[in-house]
This record gives sequence, C-alpha cells and structure tokens, in this order.
Amino acid sequence: MNTLQNIFKTKLNNVFGMIHAKPLPGTPLYNGSVKQIIHSACREAEIYLKCGVDGIIIENMHDIPYVRAKDISPEIVSMMTRICISVKQIIPEHIPCGLQILAAANEEAIAVAQAADLQFIRAEGFIFGHVADEGYIDSCAGKLLRYRKSIGAQNICIFTDIKKKHSSHAITQDIDLIETAKAATFFKSDGIIVTGTATGQPAKSFDVNEIKKSVNVPVLVGSGVTINNVDEYIGTDGFIIGSHFKKYGLWQNDLDETIISEFMNHIKFKCN
Repeated sequence: MNTLQNIFKTKLNNVFGMIHAKPLPGTPLYNGSVKQIIHSACREAEIYLKCGVDGIIIENMHDIPYVRAKDISPEIVSMMTRICISVKQIIPEHIPCGLQILAAANEEAIAVAQAADLQFIRAEGFIFGHVADEGYIDSCAGKLLRYRKSIGAQNICIFTDIKKKHSSHAITQDIDLIETAKAATFFKSDGIIVTGTATGQPAKSFDVNEIKKSVNVPVLVGSGVTINNVDEYIGTDGFIIGSHFKKYGLWQNDLDETIISEFMNHIKFKCN
C-alpha cells in the first residue's frame, strides 16, 4: 500500500495544491527557458509545503491549446519528468505527489510517475467517451491498467475524472453521475474526481455526497473549492485546488501564500 492509500485510510478533507507548470517547450506560449519552468514549479512546491497542504499535483495547464495523447510529443513527456523529479526532491516522502498530462495522456503520466517516484496520476477519459475541447476522447481503462501492469507500476494510483469539466457528455446523457462513478470503480479506478463544468467552477455538493455514499474508493472535489464553499464538502476525502490558491482566484496567476494559509487554517479549525 503506498503513501496515498495510507493517507485516505486515516483522514478526510485532504488538500491537494496544484502546480501549473509554465508553458513547456514546443507549445505556443513557451518562453524559451527550461530553467525558469523548473524554478517556478519548485518555488510553488516550497510555498505549498510552508502552508501545510496534504499533497501536490503537477499539471501542464499552460500548454494551451491542448492536444490529445496521440499528438503529445517527446519533449512534453521529458519535461514533465524533469519537473516532477525536481519537485519530488523537495517534497517529503509522506506527502503524496501526483501529476496529470493534458490532454488525456494517461499512459504518459503513468510512465512519468514511475520515473519520478510519484504516487498517483489524475486521468481523464477513463470510462465512457466524451467530446472535449481537443476533440473526441475515448475511454482508456482497459488499456491503461494493462499498461500500468506491464511496466510494474501497480503502486501508482489512478484517480479518474467523471463527466469531466470542459467537455460535452451528450453521448452519455442517459448515464448519471452515480452510475458513472460505479462504472469507474468497477473498472478498478483508485479514486473518483468530481468537478464543475469548467476550471474554477464548483461541483454540486449534493452530487459529491451522493457519490461518496455510492462507492468504496476515495472521492475528491476537483474544481471550484474555495474558503467560502469548502464547508459544503467537509467529510469528502479530498480537495484539488488550483484557481482559489492563485492571486485574484485566476489559475494563470502566481500562488497567493496568504490565501493558501487562510484556507489551511480554516480546514484545520473545521476538522478539529
């Protein structure tokens, strides 16, 4: 059992802070400095540690517009590996660290996690298909779990978005969130992530609570959590927070250490 699984066995309301890596080489917004990308990610890791978050997730959020996994080029995977290794060197072993590679580059994320000794990935398109900004995303659970097994990475958890944000789910409109969550666990997802419709948009607390009652794996809120609404989700396994921890609540901005500290103090108060 890895560190992440141990954490979810012993406590609820875990806070995972997002590190949005600066634009990577080959993407439209890349500024030409690999060192600056790594320095920025490590600096954000240090801030999160200082503020006492429970875990960290690294993501190539600035690589807009995203491409699907089949079009992910080698420099993205190699840079994410380098960033993750650099951040992992700062993070104590007891604090779980994971990653996501947009868009739906889940096998690549597993490979990076194994190379960088990370504990989990955030996967999209795990079950059912949907239409995302980048185009059609097909389900990948069978292929992904076989890949994880083939490289001996079963200790890396796979947390899966259901009815993912920034996507159309018209083709599965007859399948509700509860059944989708159950299908994900049936296909061996290690955890469920519930989001709103877009980055920074909150999930419905009713949906989160109902899913929590319906599955036997950790359930996390993956978007829109703030200090003003987090009380609606208390008792959930975890919160993945990006936008709220940034200056002015915008995911593109730098971290706001004051906001992060206030949020963590609020969580500690609510949970004591």
